[in-house]
Amino acid sequence: MKLIDDPDHRLWFPPRSCRECGTGLADAPVIAQRRHQVTDIEPAPPPVVTEYVAQAKACPWCEAVSEGELPAHVRARASFGPETHAQAANLTCANHIPVQRAAGLMSQMAGVTVSAGWVAGVRGKAAALVAGSGFTDRVQALLKDAPAVHADETPARAAGQMRYVHLACTEYLTLMHTGDRSADAIDAGGVLPGYTGIIVRDGYHAGYGHLTAALHAWCGSHLLRDLKDLYDFEPGQQDWAARMAGLLIEVRDAARDARQAGQTALDPDVLDDLLTRYRALATSGLAVNAYRRTTTAKDARRIARRFLNFEDMILRFATRPDLDIFTNNEAERTIRPVKVQQRSSGGCWRTIEGLADFAVIQSYLSTAAKWGISKLAALRDLFNGHAWMPSGLEPSG
Repeated sequence: MKLIDDPDHRLWFPPRSCRECGTGLADAPVIAQRRHQVTDIEPAPPPVVTEYVAQAKACPWCEAVSEGELPAHVRARASFGPETHAQAANLTCANHIPVQRAAGLMSQMAGVTVSAGWVAGVRGKAAALVAGSGFTDRVQALLKDAPAVHADETPARAAGQMRYVHLACTEYLTLMHTGDRSADAIDAGGVLPGYTGIIVRDGYHAGYGHLTAALHAWCGSHLLRDLKDLYDFEPGQQDWAARMAGLLIEVRDAARDARQAGQTALDPDVLDDLLTRYRALATSGLAVNAYRRTTTAKDARRIARRFLNFEDMILRFATRPDLDIFTNNEAERTIRPVKVQQRSSGGCWRTIEGLADFAVIQSYLSTAAKWGISKLAALRDLFNGHAWMPSGLEPSG
């Protein structure tokens, strides 16, 4: 921690007497001093109760009775305000704290007593506000204009069923929705159907293969893991896998250097050399395992065929070095809170609607965080009636 120049309180501690002879030092001048600061928090203050009185008046001319309009957040005769909702949502939605613990923390840290049931309902309120704000439509439109979109899906149990949370995202945008694992469910997110950019994904062709208007890029991290597992299991026979992994890393670095230099394409000679070595390694991997009847050889043939059959998709990062699309790590990081929330919720969501609400509010909070907006600040905006919105594909300046 660093010292600050204007502390809220300052206390002085001069010596009372000489440590050698005991002479009193009350009137002696100060010749040096050393500052120490302790930062602490005060106990939670009692909540502030504001009464809103809607008054009625009769018109002196026509005798019609008119009633004053209350602020938008004042509805029930007694209710919690926007800040209380934002703090509760910050605990449960942004930090994945179980509702019973969140209710206890609200009492201990904010001084307001709420029930676990009330806290449980906050996510639904937040999701409804996000849905009604136009945030989802805004992010859908922006993602459709992005040059590359990272896509992923992950299983989530809800109401005793296996559901999936689907994701389309960029470095600055997040959009999640729920469904099964079918192509129709993936399309229901409203981003990928008709999308003409590059979809960065894993090898789930049954879900994404129908999206032919877009180009596809295979996540390099998945490929490297498969190659490493193959080599580690049988290094004597699968040397081609190690050399293929080395080639992918070499080209990844070349694409990064080109991107940093402002280039939109690799040098043609470099690209030709890459393709020659790539095809030779994939072909050799197939050849050395062609007549071997082991499980490892079968896996090796499958992986080698993948490199031969999906060359364009695997090497998309090399033919478009202007885009950082070697891995799908952006999507994997963005979708990870699904697992965090599932663990804190006892392994499942009680209702399918609750899972859908999670996807909506997580889209909002994740996007805000990617723009450097604190999740609590975004929730305050939301519950005060003016949801935060991204202004474009990325922050300007």
